[in-house]
Amino acid sequence: MTSFNDRERGEEAKFAHDEEMMFRIAARRNRLLGEWAAGVMGLTDAEADSYAKSVVQADFEEAGDEDVIRKLLGDLTSAGTDIDEAAVRAMLEEKQVEARRALMGEA
Repeated sequence: MTSFNDRERGEEAKFAHDEEMMFRIAARRNRLLGEWAAGVMGLTDAEADSYAKSVVQADFEEAGDEDVIRKLLGDLTSAGTDIDEAAVRAMLEEKQVEARRALMGEA
């Protein structure tokens, strides 16, 4: 029975680690997306940093990526850029890969 309990604890620890990594990747991805969007909108460094943080915060509104996409698209449209939803989604995928690579490199 001890072997089963050890295996169960191991699986729980792996699950917790995987969930934490997914959260960290999403947060880093959102920050990178915010930095990209800030550059497109021509924000200063201080404004870009603040904006990137607001994109990370936007992800807590609802499950999934739609809240982040909606924020970025709204802000980019308000700023007068010609970035469309497809471009935002493509950049989201690109930054997802970049964030995953960066975190895997730290591990």
